[in-house]
Amino acid sequence: MKVQVHQTIDDVNAGEWNRLAGDDPFLRHEFLAALEHSGSACAASGWQPQHLTCTDASGHLIGALPLYLKSHSLGEYVFDWAWADAWQRAGLPYYPKLASAVPFSPVPGQRLLVDTQAGRDAVTQALTGFCIKLAEASHSSSVHCLFPQEQELHHWTQQGFMLRKDCQYHWHNRGHTDFEDWLTTFKAGKRKKVHRERRRIHEAGIGFSALKGSELDSSLLDVVYGFYANTYLRRGRTPYLTRAFFSEITRTLPGSLLVIMAWQRQDAVAAAICFRNRNTLFGRHWGCGPEFHSLHFETCYYQGIEYCLANGLETFNPGTQGEHKLARGFEPIVTWSAHWIADSRFREAIADFLSRETSMVDMYLQDARQHLPFHSQQR
Repeated sequence: MKVQVHQTIDDVNAGEWNRLAGDDPFLRHEFLAALEHSGSACAASGWQPQHLTCTDASGHLIGALPLYLKSHSLGEYVFDWAWADAWQRAGLPYYPKLASAVPFSPVPGQRLLVDTQAGRDAVTQALTGFCIKLAEASHSSSVHCLFPQEQELHHWTQQGFMLRKDCQYHWHNRGHTDFEDWLTTFKAGKRKKVHRERRRIHEAGIGFSALKGSELDSSLLDVVYGFYANTYLRRGRTPYLTRAFFSEITRTLPGSLLVIMAWQRQDAVAAAICFRNRNTLFGRHWGCGPEFHSLHFETCYYQGIEYCLANGLETFNPGTQGEHKLARGFEPIVTWSAHWIADSRFREAIADFLSRETSMVDMYLQDARQHLPFHSQQR
């Protein structure tokens, strides 16, 4: 086997990469290429591609790993700011570091992409082991695998990676016919609150449309991007994604992109930017112009649930964080990250921290499940 580093996804054959990536839209060659081509994920933005590929003796691609050399921790959603601060206080550099992740996309999924016909253990060992060699060669403080599937964890721990536990909130389709049928699983008070939020939007004269990427022309994309950018600019931050990213992704992955548009009469007032595959809807970004009470809940959550029910999708991942999702029927699920620390002193300190943090996360998950809106028999 031969492992290589690629400083652009364009160096890897798209068909071969996608054969390993499957239908996860965030791992598709087109998605990663759009991030690079648009300047959203590149060396200048602090996301220098270092993608790994593993080939057999005949040059056939049998493994791959999305990987970036990072000069900051922005856009990762696994927060290590305290770790960076500890390095700085010790007079040592925390950056650069390596991160196997999808930029700006805290979506659990494969990170170790392996040909089903290849020896999985050998390929994963080659890829994870090479990460450490690359970290040492680039004088990186650490290597981080963000939001891997649980089935992958043992491949990372075998190389000395430490696991970090966290949670997100996902909706699950349990065969309900429509939104109101699903709401029958709620306690009366919680169901009444959802009805009240939806009624406010109806009374404001706001309606919705779900548009595929192929249905978004340039002028409408300008509106969508304006809403997205506003979410960051209102907080004094620069948007992670550029306008060029959306232009490219509507052309290269039109069937994976879904934008839920909110309209007041003929005027667009908000947008939720989502992606989908065969089974799952992924809510990723949102923004609005004028603000309306409950508009965020309707656009980002309830419309997504209705879309899943109407189209037979099994899961709705609306994005990371947000305990307010619990009251709206999104259930806590465990997420993971894996971390290799070069310095033994910091490695011991972080191992101690992770042990204590995991106990707190376990207690939080147990408590969070008690705040779901469902009748007890539905939990």
